[in-house]
Amino acid sequence: MKASPSDQRQILDIQRHDLALTSIAHKLATLPEIAIGAETELSDVTRELKRAEGDVEQVVTRLQKDEARLNSGTGTPKELESLQHEVVSLNARRAELEEVELEIMLRVDGIKARIDELKALEATLTTEIAELTDRKNMASLALESESTQLKTERSANVSSVDKALYELYEKIRSGGGAGAAALLGGQCLGCNLSINSIDLKRMLESAEDEVIRCEECRCILVRGV
Repeated sequence: MKASPSDQRQILDIQRHDLALTSIAHKLATLPEIAIGAETELSDVTRELKRAEGDVEQVVTRLQKDEARLNSGTGTPKELESLQHEVVSLNARRAELEEVELEIMLRVDGIKARIDELKALEATLTTEIAELTDRKNMASLALESESTQLKTERSANVSSVDKALYELYEKIRSGGGAGAAALLGGQCLGCNLSINSIDLKRMLESAEDEVIRCEECRCILVRGV
C-alpha cells in the first residue's frame, strides 16, 4: 500500500486521539461514588427479630394452655404426666428462643448505634461531601470538554487522510491493539519490541510513501517522527 508521509503521520495523530479518548472514558467511568448500607442491614435484622418474637409468642401461648390444663387437674394421670413433660420441654424451648431473641435485639441495638454514628459523621462531613461532589462534577465537565475537543480534532484528521490508509488503521485497531505506532530507535512503539536488523534495514530503505507494518503486532509503522 502507498500513502504519503503526511497521511501516515496523520494516522499516528488519530491513534494518539484514540488512546486519549479511551483514557478519558475510563476516568469518567471510575469517578468515585459514596454509599451507606447500614439502613438495609437494620431492616433485615429487624425482620429476623420479628420472626424470633413470633416463635417465642407461639411457645408461650402453648405453654400457657398446657399449664392451665395442669392446674385444672382435668384428664387422666397419663395425660397429665404427658402435659408435665411437654411443659418442661416448652420451657426449655422458650429459654432457647429468648436467648436468640436477646442476641438479635443486641444486634439491632448495635446497628442502630452504628447508624447514629454514621448520621453524626454525615452531618460533620456535609460540607466536604458537597465539595467532593462539586469537584467530581467539574472533573466530569473537564473530561467531557477534552473528549469533545479530541473528537473534533480526530474528525478533522480522518476527513483529510487517505481513505484506504484509514480503513486499514481501523481494521488493525479493531483487533484490540494499536492501529499505528512510531518506528523509533529500531523499535515499534506499539508493542515496544525491537525489530530485527534485516527487517529494520528493509523498512528504512523503503520508499517514503510505502506503508510498512510491524511484523509482531501488525500495526502501521510511521517513520520520521
